[in-house]
Amino acid sequence: MINVLILRAPGTNCNIETGFAFEQAGGTVEQLHVNRLLENPSLFDKFQILCFPGGFSFGDDIAAGRILASKMQNALSDALHKFRDDGKLILGICNGFQILIKSGLILPIDDNGFQATLTWNNCHRFQDRWVRMVVDPKTPCVFTKGITDIEMPMAHAEGKFVARDAQTLKRLADNGQLALRYAPRLTSAPNYDINDLDAVLPEPDNPNGAQANAAGCCDETGRVFGLMPHPERYLKGVQNPQWTRRVGTDGFDPELGDGLKIFKNAIDFFA
Repeated sequence: MINVLILRAPGTNCNIETGFAFEQAGGTVEQLHVNRLLENPSLFDKFQILCFPGGFSFGDDIAAGRILASKMQNALSDALHKFRDDGKLILGICNGFQILIKSGLILPIDDNGFQATLTWNNCHRFQDRWVRMVVDPKTPCVFTKGITDIEMPMAHAEGKFVARDAQTLKRLADNGQLALRYAPRLTSAPNYDINDLDAVLPEPDNPNGAQANAAGCCDETGRVFGLMPHPERYLKGVQNPQWTRRVGTDGFDPELGDGLKIFKNAIDFFA
């Protein structure tokens, strides 16, 4: 039995769907408010997977995910680092990715501060659309194992991945930590090179202007992963807006959406 903790806070609004996704993948899910963990950090011990779901934690005051990230960093840092170091998995989706980045769980905060951040989309407004992504073949990311091409919906205003400097961006890319990259919607689109860090795709393929077209990032172990798109919103093929056109085409399963693969990989890691 793989126990999954879905952590919620004021403003979290994707926790029910995310819990359902983990249940569909075979996990046993418990939803806990952050205050329960602040009272008793030992509650982490019973779980193998921790997930920060999407939403607008604490109203995204100051910046998206910043307040909950600060709570994690100031009050639960030791417990969270122990959770990670014990070989367990941590997933952050959308607002959860923002929390992981701003708490230093994915990319440690060093003497020069944050290695990367997630900031306002280039269009300076909320974007809600379907995106196609490819997985960096050299990534150690547990959650993207066996996936080469994936499609999911996204919905955010502060999803633009920006590294501290060019050297940091190159190191993350070389390590395979930029696990998930936005890609052209047409699989036959020519001249797309995942290794060209300067070739930022235009909208709508890259909906926020992220550097290196980064849609998701993992830590060096591959066991801590954050992504901006929402895998919990694509568990069945029939949730795709083009599903009626794709029925009968190679590789399309109306009963299996791409997003479920992310959750199955997490559960299967402990098999």
